[in-house]
Amino acid sequence: MKVLFYLATIAVLVPLQAIVLPHLSVWNVKPDLGLVAVCLIGFLAGELEGVLVGLTLGWVMSLFSADDLGYSMLTKGGIGFLSGLAGRQIAHMTPAVLALGLMIASALAGLVMASSLRLGDEQDLWWAVRTVVLPQACFDAVVGGLVYWLAWSRLNIERFVLDQRF
Repeated sequence: MKVLFYLATIAVLVPLQAIVLPHLSVWNVKPDLGLVAVCLIGFLAGELEGVLVGLTLGWVMSLFSADDLGYSMLTKGGIGFLSGLAGRQIAHMTPAVLALGLMIASALAGLVMASSLRLGDEQDLWWAVRTVVLPQACFDAVVGGLVYWLAWSRLNIERFVLDQRF
């Protein structure tokens, strides 16, 4: 049943990211819903499912975008693993703590991508960090925090996490 849920999540996120989000961007910055979903799945379901969903989602999203295959798979898989570890170590996760962790993860993934690009003379690494990486990290954190807050306030997330973990 989980596999079907994860496949449906991937099947919905990829077209949503590619078709709808470019029209909903703020200052030409759109959130990375794949990164947000992998972070939430890793936190709620554990490291193994976070890695597997992250690798799969990274592979599928790289097929339909201009992302590098290795970059997308490794960053999303690594973030899924790290969020699964964080979910195991943090006793009481609040939406603010999750948003902060998601902002750090998104900023690190964006920094890796920005450092691998060949930027022109007018555009250096600081320009990429200031205009793309930090706004997208903040936007990812807000979206992830809102999604977790909605699930946290409407559903019994703590019971779900305990059922999944033990």
